[in-house]
Amino acid sequence: MRAEVAVRASARLGEGPTWDAASGRLIWVDILSSRVHTYDPSDGRRTVLATEQHVGAAKPRADGGLVVNLRDGIGVYDSAGTFSWLVHDPVPGRRGNDAAVAPDGSLWAGSMRYDEAHAGGTLIRVAPDGSAAEALTVSVGNGTGWSPDGRTMYYIDSPTRRIDRFRVNGERVTDRRTLATVEPGAGVPDGLTVDADGCVWAALWDGGQIRRYTPDGALDRTVELPVRRPTSCAFGGPGLRDLYITTARTGIERPHPLSGSLLVLPDAGQGLPATAFGG
Repeated sequence: MRAEVAVRASARLGEGPTWDAASGRLIWVDILSSRVHTYDPSDGRRTVLATEQHVGAAKPRADGGLVVNLRDGIGVYDSAGTFSWLVHDPVPGRRGNDAAVAPDGSLWAGSMRYDEAHAGGTLIRVAPDGSAAEALTVSVGNGTGWSPDGRTMYYIDSPTRRIDRFRVNGERVTDRRTLATVEPGAGVPDGLTVDADGCVWAALWDGGQIRRYTPDGALDRTVELPVRRPTSCAFGGPGLRDLYITTARTGIERPHPLSGSLLVLPDAGQGLPATAFGG
């Protein structure tokens, strides 16, 4: 399995790839450049939306537009491009990071401090009706995904070096267990996605790898990448067969020429359809 270039770019901190089935496009962000990108693999067409703040994630809305996890909270762009806040909670030194939409249409959004201080962030759930509740205190809230049956949530708080799994009831997360731990020296787990077999694909920041773990936690596939800092991954394209990978170049003295680009592993597996935010 060999990575190819989907979009050659120089994103400072590319993150959060998401396939938008309604438009047939991949959505991804450059957090530190405050940009939301889209890419249509059928014709190569791209768009860029500038946000007013650092943007940790952007996900499609069921009614059109986007929900975005920003520095000072969570907001929406409607189908006409008009912005409004859903959760406005500015905390000095903190920003939004990765986010994901659950099968029930709720948004789970992580945050972190810029200095990555321990327990400086939260994981909150925003229900389709707009109500929000904190589920966890975290340090660097990152990859979030759900098993094919929707009963198990997978989550990465990067400094723990673990992929954890939970049972979820509304905003309550219980029965926390470790699916897998990344060994020292192999990189730090960042973003993740779950495939149709229930396996978890995780990007290893500073590890230059994508790893696939089975539902019982066994490592069954490792894909080496040309870049040092992959950040996340998601299935997209026709039939959800291609694995798209965001990458970063921030903090690297001599980055690889493809650092910051959007990569793709063609025909890597079978993805799950992404749910649009119901709010």
